[in-house]
Amino acid sequence: MRHGDLFDAAIANGDTVVLLDGVYHQAPALRHKEILATMHRGVRVIGAASIGALRAAELHEFGMLGVGEVFRAYVRGDIDADDEVAVGQEPGDGLRALTWPLVNLRHVLEIAEHEGVVTGQTASGLLEALRAVYYPQRTMAAVLAVCRRHEAADFGAWLGQQRESDRHFGDLKRLDALKALQTALADPPPHPGLTAGTHWDTAYYRRWTNYFAIERVDGLELATAHRLAYQQIFDPRFPGVWRAHLDHLSRHPDDGSEGMPLAERMARLTGDHPSPLPVHALFRPPVDLRDAATPARLLAAETAADRATIARYEAMNEDAQRSHPGFCPETIKDGATCGALLRLWGCGPGQLEDAATARGFRSSAHAIEEMKYFMVGLLHDQTQAASAKELADAQ
Repeated sequence: MRHGDLFDAAIANGDTVVLLDGVYHQAPALRHKEILATMHRGVRVIGAASIGALRAAELHEFGMLGVGEVFRAYVRGDIDADDEVAVGQEPGDGLRALTWPLVNLRHVLEIAEHEGVVTGQTASGLLEALRAVYYPQRTMAAVLAVCRRHEAADFGAWLGQQRESDRHFGDLKRLDALKALQTALADPPPHPGLTAGTHWDTAYYRRWTNYFAIERVDGLELATAHRLAYQQIFDPRFPGVWRAHLDHLSRHPDDGSEGMPLAERMARLTGDHPSPLPVHALFRPPVDLRDAATPARLLAAETAADRATIARYEAMNEDAQRSHPGFCPETIKDGATCGALLRLWGCGPGQLEDAATARGFRSSAHAIEEMKYFMVGLLHDQTQAASAKELADAQ
């Protein structure tokens, strides 16, 4: 699993999620707040083996169920480092482990000591030496090299023989994973639910929910946040849409305060002295896409052509990433994006902040970041249009 997987709408109240392994080096790891929010929805979450054991040790007091030896070792404090369970994996979709995690090495050393293959002192020395090896480099070859340097070639030979007869020998993470699956498939005990008073609905979590909100429309699976950003940037009428949204929030506050039209609220704030600041500069509420009514209001003017353009731009971003290794929209320079916004909105640099907040962005910097997602497609379309014009002029 990775950051965002638990936002999948298919995970519903009464379901059980078994968290075992996950990415954390090449992509953001699964966050604690995601797990807490999932449990808040009535989902039982079981953790074991790898990042599942680590997260369960951190969250078992809040209602997450931990299973297995690795989980118990983290809870007892016998181990505490992330790289105890970390492995390097083959690229692509295979995800086969290419290295040994420390928990498995610790386990085989305990077996070897119990069977008299190594002494306790040798086992401790080998474990410390293997701990010093960076986790993506703890291959079987590295393990054997460490054994030779510490005059423990007999242990290396013994380990090789055990692995030849059983390729899963010493795989403590696998054993714990099987226990977790058995626990999930057994008649579950009553779900304890999230511990009362646990706070998980933070500003960061709301941003994550916005980021991972995806809806299927017109046969296209599009991120709702991208659809909203497209309207904010490219629809010249969107400032009116945003003001209407602010008026709705003013009439229907969610904090229990009195509702009133936006104009009346402004009058109460400024009294007899009109505010020199526009409404959108005074009120910058975050957008929460979990409320279905919010995207319905803000995307009311969206067309099928808009959605098709977003899908086309997304495909162009993917093509650019394949043809230019290391590229992603976030790497586009702010200056280029800022210039594109100034041209689209027909304003000067000193007016960009006001133009951005009038469209519901938190700031001009926020608008610049959102614009980056559309830059490759926009530049392509502008180039095509320029070529067409040159051709027409030449005829």
